[in-house]
Amino acid sequence: MKKILVTGPDGLLGSHIVRVLLEEGYEVRVLVFPDSVSHTLDGLPVERASGNILDTDSLRKAMTGCDAVIHAAASTMVWPTRSERSWQINFEGTKNVADLAMELGLRRMVYVSTASSFGGGDANSPGTETSPYDGDRFGLDYIASKYAAQKHILEQAATNSLPAVIVNPTFMFGEYDSLPSSGQMIIAVYKGKVPGYTSGGKNIVYAGDVAHACVNALKKGRVGECYIAGNRNMSYREITGAIAKTVHQKPPFIYLPDFLILAFGYICTALALLFHFKPGFSHATALASCSKQFYSAEKAVRELDMPQTPVENAIQAEFEWLKANNYC
Repeated sequence: MKKILVTGPDGLLGSHIVRVLLEEGYEVRVLVFPDSVSHTLDGLPVERASGNILDTDSLRKAMTGCDAVIHAAASTMVWPTRSERSWQINFEGTKNVADLAMELGLRRMVYVSTASSFGGGDANSPGTETSPYDGDRFGLDYIASKYAAQKHILEQAATNSLPAVIVNPTFMFGEYDSLPSSGQMIIAVYKGKVPGYTSGGKNIVYAGDVAHACVNALKKGRVGECYIAGNRNMSYREITGAIAKTVHQKPPFIYLPDFLILAFGYICTALALLFHFKPGFSHATALASCSKQFYSAEKAVRELDMPQTPVENAIQAEFEWLKANNYC
């Protein structure tokens, strides 16, 4: 494989994917919105195609002549919790990419899904690629639409010979977080706006490691298989403590009990619906903050040769990038 199309190339993960592809000698074409304001691809030797995954004409033009596609474009919005836009981008857009991959005879499609397509576990029994989906409990169309898209890709791989491999990232830190996404947590701790910690936890991973897993999946891994791309399971107390150490602030020291967090989430959601604003916290995010979403990345490490960069390094890398780009 020589020429690779990357969708969502200027996001946190996509920016890493593009760089890994270039480092490994691939020709890279990127599909970017005509009005994109992200500068994470500036100066890179990539071929730019203008369009989006919902416009099949521009998508077909971008995919024509490519050997494979890494489909990282997605809507990660969690407000509103029910969103037709999430379904359009995450499901219909992914379906468009899969249909054209088969029509144009691409040799491989790597689809970037989410670890939330599988049930999370606790420290003693983390979630794996065989853990049943339980994401509906959060009431987020982001998770539901990504899971539906994943099921579609697996069905096409099984019945229509779609040469697809699925990579399921956990919670990523790293450079080029231009939104920012996970960087919001770093900025909040840096500014002293995180008073406490909750009972839940996440699996944390360096975005650059996930990018290596995606690029390796072009040649490695098994078609029709999913690979959880993660690293270290950490409680929120551990996560905020690691961030605080990196940004030279005091770590949050107040334990916030579940009932208080859930009540606050309900209130924020009710007020946002009543007064029509986007809340910084909602019932869905409250549920997530009280849940342990721990996963095992053993399969991705074994079959995709996924690196395991220390989480502290990932946080440091993102913090330095945020400072350099005037987010902090």
